[in-house]
Amino acid sequence: MRKITAGLFVSLDGVVEAPDQWHFPYFNDEMGDAVGATLGQVDTMLFGRKTYDSFAGAWPEREAAGGEDAHFAKVLGDARKIVVSSQQLDFTWRNSEQLEGDFVEAVTALKGEGEGTIGMSGSVSVVRQLLAVGLLDELHLLVHPIAVRKGMRLFDEGDEAIPLKLISAETFSTGVMNLVYAPAESAGEGGYEEAKVHLADSEQ
Repeated sequence: MRKITAGLFVSLDGVVEAPDQWHFPYFNDEMGDAVGATLGQVDTMLFGRKTYDSFAGAWPEREAAGGEDAHFAKVLGDARKIVVSSQQLDFTWRNSEQLEGDFVEAVTALKGEGEGTIGMSGSVSVVRQLLAVGLLDELHLLVHPIAVRKGMRLFDEGDEAIPLKLISAETFSTGVMNLVYAPAESAGEGGYEEAKVHLADSEQ
């Protein structure tokens, strides 16, 4: 069974929209290594259409240019790329295809294709759908120490809570936190009475 991992740049107040406008001052080798370690091990990428268009508009040219990031661009180019969209798409970036059929059924079938990791970068709407139906295995958040105060947040309004458990945490020299979460069966037990006990103990 394959697992699906999603990586997102997120501000302290939960904004994930337009990271190109606030993310780059915090980028350093630590973050580059973290992103490379996550995406470098995948052989398949799952995209929303907007994120795919952004990647397809930049990475093929970077690969052709042969610069410092040409190797990473080739890794992305060689990976199988599957795009979620309600519109029929035409592709120019190699190894690209469209997810066909019902979303949940198609992703479930994709996860059942042997072993390995399906990676995601951005594609917030797809991440939300995967979390809602329990198909996302790991959520990698690079939390930046800035309150952007406008833009789309990672989590939208909904009726059901989404409990998560922390797998690992690391703080970079820039103050960015590299947090990895996985789905949890529940948020745990406890209530106001238990909280009062803990507060009383802490005051003694």
